[in-house]
Amino acid sequence: MTSLWLDRSPISTDPISGMATNYEVVVVGAGLTGLTTALLLARGGRRVAVVEAREVGACATGNTTGKVALLQGTRLSTIAKRHSTKKLRKYVEANREGQQWLLRYCAENGVATQVAVEHTYAQTPDGIPTVRAEMDAAVTAGLDAEWVENPDVPFPALAAVRLAEQAQLDPLPVLESMTADIRRHGGEVFENARVTGARERSAGVHLTIGDRIVTADNVVLATGTPILDRGGFFARLEPQRSYAAAFDVPGDFPRDMFLSADQPSRSLRFAPSDRGDLLLVGGNGHPVGRERNAHDLVVDLIDWTRTYFPGAQPTHTWSAQDYSAIDELPYVGPLLPGDNRILVASGFSKWGMTNGVAAALALSARIFGGGMPWADVFETWRTSEVVGLPKAARMNSLVAAYLTGGWVTSALHSAGELPAEGEGTVVRKGVKPVARSTVDGVTTEVSAICPHLYGIVAWNSAEKSWDCPLHGSRFAANGTVLEGPTTAGLGPSHERAAHVDH
Repeated sequence: MTSLWLDRSPISTDPISGMATNYEVVVVGAGLTGLTTALLLARGGRRVAVVEAREVGACATGNTTGKVALLQGTRLSTIAKRHSTKKLRKYVEANREGQQWLLRYCAENGVATQVAVEHTYAQTPDGIPTVRAEMDAAVTAGLDAEWVENPDVPFPALAAVRLAEQAQLDPLPVLESMTADIRRHGGEVFENARVTGARERSAGVHLTIGDRIVTADNVVLATGTPILDRGGFFARLEPQRSYAAAFDVPGDFPRDMFLSADQPSRSLRFAPSDRGDLLLVGGNGHPVGRERNAHDLVVDLIDWTRTYFPGAQPTHTWSAQDYSAIDELPYVGPLLPGDNRILVASGFSKWGMTNGVAAALALSARIFGGGMPWADVFETWRTSEVVGLPKAARMNSLVAAYLTGGWVTSALHSAGELPAEGEGTVVRKGVKPVARSTVDGVTTEVSAICPHLYGIVAWNSAEKSWDCPLHGSRFAANGTVLEGPTTAGLGPSHERAAHVDH
């Protein structure tokens, strides 16, 4: 599964052999948040390095739908239920500033964007009250939202909130431009440079990157979920996986952007390409590692599209991972209270095109000794999290259930026949749970124990990966890390995976 955006030539970066041992700032993660932060700092004269464990844009940014919008599904009404009108407006103000900064950057650097109307719509009568609540929250937040009855679209839509003058883009040209811009300003961008540990010392933060120790005055973790366990963010964030596909569609189709308020979720937009305009359809989200057959969700998305857009042919299918905070507001600030040496940005709830840039603005301002007027609504340590305690309790009770259930289930299944092509299963080999899969004709066995907090991984049939249902760590069939809070891969099947010292 490769996204439409990532199906392209790689972005030029710096050779890792040239990495120095000391920088003023090291940004971990080369998605939109990390690169924007690094660019702002490099422009301000800081000596900056970006280190990316895989490739530029490999995770959330390279798999986004690329919507740059202030109407964000049901995000505004969800926030309004838990927070004051003042905080809701600050959230919108932050996103507006992120949106406008990004669009200005694209215009100044020749990166194509498209102006489009965003809709939050109801597929069924049960969804109409939710859409109405989103309309009320949008107006309260100061947006010029409009109510639409029976939108003129070929798929089920009974009512919608409409917000004009929003935007969409292909994120990879943005990342490519930013990478080159960072390097022009004296910064460096390194790929295949995984951070596996960090220790604060009087001389700065010592990062372990492969066999190197790199020291920085400040470290920014722009890694989706913070890779260091300090601060317990893994217990304050809910990881979600969702799916998308691009289609060749004969004839006309809507050029506006749409996102359903009710389930199953459906997100639509068009995407210019060398082969003409494509239709992008996304949805069918679920907690990471807790879907019995993810492949069926991809098939369902394709079937739905073909039902309402006859003749649609998929060109690309992919998925993305996103994180939502227990009180529904992003976390942007210190990893630990009062310590600005290690900063984090996470919890964008699938709206990283605006939240991620806003986070970069807030983080760079903090490092320079200033601040943004709306930044307090994103603080990592805030009293408002009390409103998220019921969600936190639900999340962590499910984590406990999956931790126990995974070990019990693995103990019940002895090793039997080898998995069929594209399949994986967790079995008991002696007293150890083993993750066994067959991909491209090769059967591989690795430890089934996630090295983060020892959950038992589950097979993702859509992406041929091992996903941990506890906190969203993901691994390739051979055990190498794909994403999540873990920094270590699945160990060999004959020994217990070691927990990395954070």
